[in-house]
Amino acid sequence: MLSSHPIHVIVLTSIFLGADLVSGWSGAVADQALAVTIDDFGYVDTSGEPADQVATHQTRLRAFMSSLRRDIEADPHFRLVSCTPPCAANDGRPDDRLRAASQAGARVLIIGGIHKVSTLVQSAKAVAIDVASNHVMYQKLFTFRGDSDQAWERAETFVSEDIRTALAGSPLPQAAATPAPTRLAMFNFELEDTSAGAEAAGQTASDATGLADTTDAVRKLLVQSGRYDLIDVGSASAQAAKTHTLHDCSGCDAAIALGLGADQSLVGVVGRVSRTEYTIRFQLREARTGAIIASGDSGLRMGANYSWSRGAVHLVRERLLENAPPR
Repeated sequence: MLSSHPIHVIVLTSIFLGADLVSGWSGAVADQALAVTIDDFGYVDTSGEPADQVATHQTRLRAFMSSLRRDIEADPHFRLVSCTPPCAANDGRPDDRLRAASQAGARVLIIGGIHKVSTLVQSAKAVAIDVASNHVMYQKLFTFRGDSDQAWERAETFVSEDIRTALAGSPLPQAAATPAPTRLAMFNFELEDTSAGAEAAGQTASDATGLADTTDAVRKLLVQSGRYDLIDVGSASAQAAKTHTLHDCSGCDAAIALGLGADQSLVGVVGRVSRTEYTIRFQLREARTGAIIASGDSGLRMGANYSWSRGAVHLVRERLLENAPPR
């Protein structure tokens, strides 16, 4: 007599995946065949029988897997996809198996195993994972009596029907929509020099190069993050923008950014304490309200202008990108 009952979710994910189960389903299965790939099931015999049945069990397991794949392939709800090499060949690591299934074009990966518990009792575990979301869509532990060709065939028929019925009626989780990049007015980094003799020395050509390199490095970082769409700030006509004193205009950069069509503004500053000491800071503002969304200050650093860009990139990555302020 073949019977089935669900296995606890945590036990299954611990054995097979460690997957992050997601509550709440949305969307529906499209009116097209669902791409499925099936790993070869494992087999374990702890019955303690004296007779060596390894070859027999492997033959029956191969027949079981062939029938399961044939049933999936014959069902119009599904399209069978093969991993080459098999997904399970990747050392059994969950991430590698899912990655291989995805690269093969599968949306669902079916894995499982069969366990001979005693002379007459065996169990079969089956799990189906949505490759895109790492969501366990289906999980069940079946038990069946007998260890003959006929018993294995009956078990495969029952398991196959249960899997196909469940998957054909289960909605797939929809991928979260990627938010549109924020339109950002990132102004050139400015120098605030409070070192001795700053008024006499003024901003040197070396300083200008250091500021330009710092600006370019941070802009590249922000673009690569995919979170920001940098708009052209070259047309900004405000006096503070022209004189590079946005850091000292009480947040006027927000209004300038709004006029340029940006959602947010970013002003960065290199603060020179001495010829070998500097700080890096930045402020990100909401263009419409002028509210500060994110800010960072590196504190005192040792170095010269050739190291400004490294300090700025580190600060912006740590305080802005990794902290993920509201968009």
